[in-house]
Amino acid sequence: MVKQDFKNSEADQAYQQVMDAIVTQQLSPSQKVSENIFSDMFGISRTLARNLIERLIAKQFLVTVSPRVTLVAPLTAMEIKQNFALRKILMPQVWALAAASVDHEALEALHAEIRELRPMDNDGVALQMLQQNKALNLMVCANAGYPLMLDWIQQLEDTAMRIYWLYIKANNRSPYSSEQQARVLQALRSDEPASIREAVHDILSQVEDRILTSIFTSAQFLNQDLKL
Repeated sequence: MVKQDFKNSEADQAYQQVMDAIVTQQLSPSQKVSENIFSDMFGISRTLARNLIERLIAKQFLVTVSPRVTLVAPLTAMEIKQNFALRKILMPQVWALAAASVDHEALEALHAEIRELRPMDNDGVALQMLQQNKALNLMVCANAGYPLMLDWIQQLEDTAMRIYWLYIKANNRSPYSSEQQARVLQALRSDEPASIREAVHDILSQVEDRILTSIFTSAQFLNQDLKL
């Protein structure tokens, strides 16, 4: 049993390494990947690399274009719009469902950690902030009472990290402020479903507007795949 737990831990750690590389475009959109590339890049076995590729294809972070060619999934304005559309439908309701069960003290502690990471003065800090923000969102959603939905939300959040990274690199700041996040957490404390849904929808809408404006006005993003 201990040996199996170690294997799962090793696989999860390797998965996170690969996802971090996709988020930060160390593995850029539409870049070719393979078992050998993963093995050399991340220092893992080819068996683990093969399992990761299958897992990432299933989650649509890698795409197979032929029996011998697998690419990092593209990231385009259309993917960004679809991600926000789904999150604006799903997240407000999930947060409202979770409100009565969340640990508000744990959320506030995590929010304080995120706040301490500003200003983001290097890529490592920026990535850590995105990871902590994802952790906060998943901490809330885990209390909604729908375990199967949590996996889908995690996939949306991982894609959101890819999207937010573009904005951070172009603007050297987060697409949302600590104050905005605090207002959402305050609405969550109210346990009033309508207020919670409105607060979550508003912050997602504002972030979407900022990110799309940045993409459409930045020369560095004038390509189909939004590569840095």
